[in-house]
Amino acid sequence: METAFAATSTTAIAPTKNHYVILDGLRGVASLMVLAFHLFEPFSNENPVKQIINHGYLAVDFFFMLSGFVIAYAYDDRWTRMTQWEFYKRRLIRLQPMVIMGSLIGAALFYFQKGPVFPLIAVTPVWKMMLVMVVGCTLLPLPISMDIRGWQEMHPLDGPAWSLFFEYIANILYALGLRKLSKRALSVFVFLAAILLVQLAVFGHRGDLIGGWALNTKELHVGFARLLFPFFAGILLCRLGARIQLKGAFGISSLLLVVALSLPRFGGTQHHWMNGLYEAFCIIVIFPIIVAIGAGEKRVDGPSIRVARFFGDLSYPLYITHYPLIYIYTAWVVIDKPTLAQGFLPELLVAIAAIAIAYASLKLYDEPVRRWLSKRFLAKQGRV
Repeated sequence: METAFAATSTTAIAPTKNHYVILDGLRGVASLMVLAFHLFEPFSNENPVKQIINHGYLAVDFFFMLSGFVIAYAYDDRWTRMTQWEFYKRRLIRLQPMVIMGSLIGAALFYFQKGPVFPLIAVTPVWKMMLVMVVGCTLLPLPISMDIRGWQEMHPLDGPAWSLFFEYIANILYALGLRKLSKRALSVFVFLAAILLVQLAVFGHRGDLIGGWALNTKELHVGFARLLFPFFAGILLCRLGARIQLKGAFGISSLLLVVALSLPRFGGTQHHWMNGLYEAFCIIVIFPIIVAIGAGEKRVDGPSIRVARFFGDLSYPLYITHYPLIYIYTAWVVIDKPTLAQGFLPELLVAIAAIAIAYASLKLYDEPVRRWLSKRFLAKQGRV
């Protein structure tokens, strides 16, 4: 199981600033790649070499980099007129409503996932599942002793919430003081974070960056290694003014991202370091280029901009609500063992259902709730 998302949208940007719509669109492209990765993942039989969209889990690192870039753009120049608490309120209003929805959907579908793939579900009483749901709504991580599925997830009802937990940590670190770092000091910090990332990717025993969703020493090491470089590299990119202006920026950057997340695993089962080197290269070199291309687009309208805006709106709801369906789908694939061709129609139906649930959640719940919360808790400052 691998999930990844950091939900920072350019809708967080002050009204007087232009939005990076292409960056929002790239979040949408990456979210769709995560959905596709999870749909194909059960067919690999836990063999990473056989995974069809092999590096889909790197979407987490890309999301974190986007998040850092947009956080810096939206908030770096506002700290003289904004308190830490106001910053935290804005981030909670942006993220927390859909965290709650993901936990509720996970609870609603939990017992439909019962079977040999998830043996703990059959022996989990309703009160314990409800307790896990309530804790999931807060985004507080659960210890392994509270696992009710068997995958040791810190959020067993909605696995992808683990990356939002790290997103919150990154936001807190930024607000507490790392935002005050000069460009030189931030460059040193990012360089050291890159060493931590390379150490894990290249010299780790797996040769990849899969992990981060469990509350133990090993997985926390993975989670922080994946968080610190991309998030703060995104901040540094913004402060350095990294922009690449290209015609057709959304198409070019989307293609680069899809290819980077889809290439086969390198080195096979013998040379894990080769795959780790590729993944480190993607995060340290390719992803900054993609972000710079997306940030270089100045247009605010046009067919590609409208597509990017739609993808951006859908991205966070799709990411945080799709995985309860994936649990059910994974159990079916593991038990019935369909071929890839036999699984095509169910895959398509799950994808359509996931997108429909995400869009309904966005329009009927997330947007209205965030509007109400903004009016209730931010209007007094005159900056809704």
